[in-house]
Amino acid sequence: MAEAPKVNEIEAAARDAKRVRDAAQETQAERDGKWPLVPIGIGIGIGSAALAAALLYATRARKSDV
Repeated sequence: MAEAPKVNEIEAAARDAKRVRDAAQETQAERDGKWPLVPIGIGIGIGSAALAAALLYATRARKSDV
């Protein structure tokens, strides 16, 4: 039987660093295809606040007309 070649700690560290770098690149590639959720959330929040303010204004105007 042939023995497996021995790997020293420098080669093991280099292999681990390459594996981490490759995983980070894959994660970045996955992230690039996603929607920008923060600006969308801010837009929805501002829009909801504007609708609520318009509703409050409309109901206040009706009460003072009666």
